Amino acid sequence: MLNYDEFKRAVEAEELDTVIVAFTDLTGRQLGKRYDAEYVLDHYHDFESHACDYLLTIGVDMNPLDGFKAANWQRGYGDFHLVPRMGSLRHAAWLDRTAYLVCDVADRDTHQLLTHAPRTVLSKQVEQAQKDGFGALCASELEYFIYNDTYETAFKKGYKNLQTAGWYSEDYHILQGTRTEDLQKAVRYYLKKSGIPVESSKGEFGRGQHELNVAYSDILTMADNHVLYKQCFKAWPSLAPEVAEAQGKSVTFMAKPHHDEAGSSCHIHLNLTSAETGKNAFAGDKDLQGIKCSDTFRHFLGGWIKYTPEIMPFLAPTINSYKRYQTASWAPTSLAWSPDNRTAGFRIVGSGKSLRIECRIPGADVNPYLAFAGSLAAGLEGVRKGIEPPPMMSGDAYRAPSTTKVPVTLNEAAHALEESKFARQAFGDDVVDHYAHYYKKEVEAFRKSVTDWEKQRYFEQI
Repeated sequence: MLNYDEFKRAVEAEELDTVIVAFTDLTGRQLGKRYDAEYVLDHYHDFESHACDYLLTIGVDMNPLDGFKAANWQRGYGDFHLVPRMGSLRHAAWLDRTAYLVCDVADRDTHQLLTHAPRTVLSKQVEQAQKDGFGALCASELEYFIYNDTYETAFKKGYKNLQTAGWYSEDYHILQGTRTEDLQKAVRYYLKKSGIPVESSKGEFGRGQHELNVAYSDILTMADNHVLYKQCFKAWPSLAPEVAEAQGKSVTFMAKPHHDEAGSSCHIHLNLTSAETGKNAFAGDKDLQGIKCSDTFRHFLGGWIKYTPEIMPFLAPTINSYKRYQTASWAPTSLAWSPDNRTAGFRIVGSGKSLRIECRIPGADVNPYLAFAGSLAAGLEGVRKGIEPPPMMSGDAYRAPSTTKVPVTLNEAAHALEESKFARQAFGDDVVDHYAHYYKKEVEAFRKSVTDWEKQRYFEQI
């Protein structure tokens, strides 16, 4: 991380010549501009930038979608302001002589933060937690598949017949993991040098599937770290030959890239801290079916479970997301909770000062700002209303008939979000309308498409 003096020294020493000024779009991608580092230094104390407001109304193909109130053809697609968070300025160590600056997004006229910008959505929930007397700590466990094909090669092959960087299940497997260690070690190194503390990496259940975890932190910092982690893994490292693209590899964070492999998750670990003491607000002497905890823990768990169906698009935002939810797939299919049980949607981990809730429902395709915001809002509502969790589940949650199941399509989830009184109270009508419309447009795009599955199944036989 770089304060003003450190940034000034690095620029003057020609250790930095470029600053990426970036914000996050609805999908969780990084968009923005590259600035000359000397320009940013000269304007450090009053630096601001701008971008076209259509960028928060686009699909993954970068085309503007119609029907949004925030930006549209009738309004002429003007600009919004990028508000730099100078405390986020850091070396982007995987790029040559480059720094990275995270921005919020503000209205061009009022200069108020746009309520539908993903980082604002989370920031508002952090502010609400503070009003309720809490801080929030979080970590996201991201999984991904590595391929021995570049992104360009994968595109030219139509994403067919890609070679996974592993040929058998490698969950915790040291030998198979060693075969991609050049890439994993480089990413661990570059993240650490970019101010993102790394814990570990490991093989996962699928062939070529891995996981790399960064350290637990406050929830907004974790979201920032999450998007930069993905950027490091996927960036084209023209001057950093150790990273994926230069190695002739690619990485996907799709939730379910293969129908016959485990999907990739983004397990969210979360707990509240007391604003007064700084201690874990989940710890306590109350008993919840054998778990020593506080009332805050119990009600947060109750709220998170109760409202998950209404925030599901924030946890599973794509058509592909819902392909993960299959029996015996390591992805949960129900809203059950249980201590240290990987078949349940909510797994209770740790005890005392380390007590936390792991939500295993999100896939690796989440926008972390939205996934964290939805999770925090749901839990806080549970605390405010004293919502009790359902009875603890024992055994195999996949086969427990009495548990509530997760939504099975994005269409179902988008309508649940749109109709949710809780979501409208927590995020505001403008935010809910914006995102519900976005997810329904994705459903519409899929509904119009003709898939390879259809052609293979029907071309001759019908």
